[in-house]
Amino acid sequence: MLTGDNRLVSEAVGKELGLNQIHAELLPDQKVEKLELLAREKSPKGKLVFVGDGINDAPVLARADIGVAMGGLGSDAAIEAADVVLMTDEPSKLAGAIKIAKRTRMIVTQNIYLALGVKGIVLLMGAAGIATMWEAVFADVGVALLAVLNAMRVMKFKSKDSILSCEDHL
Repeated sequence: MLTGDNRLVSEAVGKELGLNQIHAELLPDQKVEKLELLAREKSPKGKLVFVGDGINDAPVLARADIGVAMGGLGSDAAIEAADVVLMTDEPSKLAGAIKIAKRTRMIVTQNIYLALGVKGIVLLMGAAGIATMWEAVFADVGVALLAVLNAMRVMKFKSKDSILSCEDHL
């Protein structure tokens, strides 16, 4: 935990959260230095996530692999520098947001394979002289509509732990 707060309070919070490293009473530039050290220690596939809400957190939010700002009471600088903004100031919603992001990525991958597959088949059929203009129109417009309909499935996704759903943010 990197924080500018009092050491005693920070250690109490870190102990309650089960954190093994607590760096307290840090200035913004010191937070960036500590983050750089942690970035060098992480594995190549690992991601460094920083959660903050104040103007002092903006440089670290921008440097982290994934910056998460608390948007309800957070500063505008932190919100601008972050990759993700939690509008309710509840860090527990981050786990649900990750689940929704994974689901969204899966649906996007499906849409890419669907579009390329159908267009490839129609292209081969056209080269063989089998496909008409209507099949080409379907391959272009029809697959786009199917992809949009498939993407709408993510709107109905609810996290198993009911912390967050896509509908909460519409």
